[in-house]
Amino acid sequence: MSFDELPATGTIRRAPTGTIERAGRTGRAEPIELLRRVPYGRLATSMRALPFLTVARHIVCDGRILLRMHSGFGHHEACDGSVVAYGADNYNADGGGDYDDAVSGVGGDLWSVQFTGPAEIVHPCPEQERLFGTAPVSVDGEPFAPAYLRVDPHFVTEHTLNF
Repeated sequence: MSFDELPATGTIRRAPTGTIERAGRTGRAEPIELLRRVPYGRLATSMRALPFLTVARHIVCDGRILLRMHSGFGHHEACDGSVVAYGADNYNADGGGDYDDAVSGVGGDLWSVQFTGPAEIVHPCPEQERLFGTAPVSVDGEPFAPAYLRVDPHFVTEHTLNF
């Protein structure tokens, strides 16, 4: 059995035809669509045989995820052509830091979405660049220089904390 054939309840996976299949979803937003509710997530892969995790701004376009990150660290080059993992959540989406407000705020329950898939360096069109919004001025004291990756999600999972 190949990785793409593994059954997984509550996940979506890319079918051989290039479409995303649903498994066990009823009346809830698709996991990839949940990413539209938060602006940042975490990208994970390896660089020089060591794992690393970095923050990235994301947008959802045509079922794929576009990421914007600082080019100065070379993370985008390490990811280009590799399978990466990306995750985002609404655990602190309200910004207030109060646990009770996060639980009782808009949307109520907490969720996290993780996916894996191949990444490639891309150059977004002007409309996509606008969707990212204002870029940071600097990263660790260096002027921010954007780099963009497109990730094609092949295996997607969602976890929820219900209160």
